Amino acid sequence: MSSSDKPEVVERDAKDDKNEEKGGFIEKVKDFIHDIGEKIEETIGFGKPTADVTAIHIPKINLERADIVIDVLVTNPNPIPIPLIDINYLIESDGRKLISGLIPDAGTIHAHGSETVKIPVSLIYDDIKSTYNDIKPGSIIPYKIKVDLIVDVPIFGRLTLPLEKTGEIPIPYKPDIDLEKIHFERFSFEETIAVLHLKLENKNDFDLGLNGLDYEVWLSDVSIGGAELSQSATIEKNGFTTIELPITFRPKDCGSALWDMIRGRGTGYTMKGNIDVDTPFGAMKLPISKEGGTTCLKKNKGDGEDENDDERIEKERRRH
Repeated sequence: MSSSDKPEVVERDAKDDKNEEKGGFIEKVKDFIHDIGEKIEETIGFGKPTADVTAIHIPKINLERADIVIDVLVTNPNPIPIPLIDINYLIESDGRKLISGLIPDAGTIHAHGSETVKIPVSLIYDDIKSTYNDIKPGSIIPYKIKVDLIVDVPIFGRLTLPLEKTGEIPIPYKPDIDLEKIHFERFSFEETIAVLHLKLENKNDFDLGLNGLDYEVWLSDVSIGGAELSQSATIEKNGFTTIELPITFRPKDCGSALWDMIRGRGTGYTMKGNIDVDTPFGAMKLPISKEGGTTCLKKNKGDGEDENDDERIEKERRRH
């Protein structure tokens, strides 16, 4: 073997060692940079925000609409405020859209803090019923709320936080009413005290807790007055109850049609008002009304009146 061959073997082994050393050095640099990056991130404290639907409120509900407020708790673990760029929301029932919308520039979440973001939504019942004919007044429908919060976070960039919440909401229906009879407690042409026997029928698939009502009554197109009362009663779902309402009026001011009714004949009536009720979905004020109904007046036999009362009433009417 010549002397020129020996250096080639030695030089080849040295090159391999150098390549291995170079590869090991690069990997060590990468690991070092990665470790430094993690330590910087830990030191600075950047992280992904979190969000959760904490509550759903129905501050107002009536026959026309339901106002809903969705509370979303957003937590920002970062050392700087993060902007809440957009909020997309969708409310659906059995996969059918009831309402959707976008809230742009929804605010800022403070550094290292948690804030409740309120999302107001209104469901208009006429829109729902006109779109979906099978959704009937008085029913309870399921709903699913979907919310996408879009935030911008340093290092991570723009993030979407998807949220969902399910529940039920009613489509309220006004109660039906019937003035079954008017019962005299004390009869006088100057002042008559009577009791209205009012039947309330609940046509909803949920109970109504009656707290109070206001009303006015017309007999044969003549107003005999009304009142605003506190009254407690429970009207079960698809059930009815009868309540007694006191009323005071002056028959001599009510015209000839009222005298025919007092003599035992049935008469037409109109009644309008509102009832205040509690429901599983919150308090409601529901209208009550009936036109073209028929009722009768009955005198209290305990007042000493007899079969000749009609003649006595007629004489009294002519005298006045």
